[in-house]
Amino acid sequence: MNNQTVAVWLLIVLALAAANLPFVNERLFGLFRLSKMAVKPAMLVAFEVLVYFVLTAAMGLAFETTLSNPFPNGMTLVTIGFCIFLVLGFPGFVFRYLLKRKLETKNYGVPE
Repeated sequence: MNNQTVAVWLLIVLALAAANLPFVNERLFGLFRLSKMAVKPAMLVAFEVLVYFVLTAAMGLAFETTLSNPFPNGMTLVTIGFCIFLVLGFPGFVFRYLLKRKLETKNYGVPE
C-alpha cells in the first residue's frame, strides 16, 4: 500500500470516530466533565460535531498538501463533506437519542 491509501483510510477512520464521539459520552470534547449538567444539551453536541468536522477537514487538507498538489476547494466540497460527516455520525445519534430511550423503557412498545 502506498502513502495515499493509508492516508485515505486513516482519514475515514478518524472521521468515523470523530463523528460519533459527541454522541457516546457526556464530557465536553471527551475530556472535560460538565459538573452542573447530568446530560449534555443537544446544542453542545451540535457544536462538538461542528468542531470535530473542522478538525477532520483540516487533517484531510494536511494529508492532501503533504501527499499531492492541493486542489482549490470551494463551498460545494465543504457542504458535501459536512453532509458525509453527519451520515458517519448517524450510529452515534441513533444510540444517544433513539436506542437509549427505547432501552430505558424496557417494554419496547409492547402493551402489557
